[in-house]
Amino acid sequence: MNYYNSTIIKGKNFKQVREEVEAALKEEGFGILTEIDFQATMKKKLDKEYLPHLILGACNPGYADKVVSLEPHVSTLLPCNVTLRELENGDVEVSAIDPSAAMSVVENEELVQYAEEVNNMLKKAINSL
Repeated sequence: MNYYNSTIIKGKNFKQVREEVEAALKEEGFGILTEIDFQATMKKKLDKEYLPHLILGACNPGYADKVVSLEPHVSTLLPCNVTLRELENGDVEVSAIDPSAAMSVVENEELVQYAEEVNNMLKKAINSL
């Protein structure tokens, strides 16, 4: 089982792709709860150079409520990470975790079903870019 879904965006800069990713996620009912600037963090902590690399914590509140109500400790697996990573050639790769893979460690079929629904929503958002 693959643990993520991704696509490569050509001909757009990092900022444009970020705006489009956030709009596509919003269209599917996701909000951004967290943001980690991986590039800046690695520069600050390790003095290591990276191309732009951003990790967004995306959450669909309705589904988060459903899964945490079923299994409170599942919140340790939330939110869904969506990454934007500039490649050497200037393209931008957008990737999102497959929540089905993450939730497969929890033995609860209803939870896995919700995770599959969320995965489909994340894939739809990424494929719309």
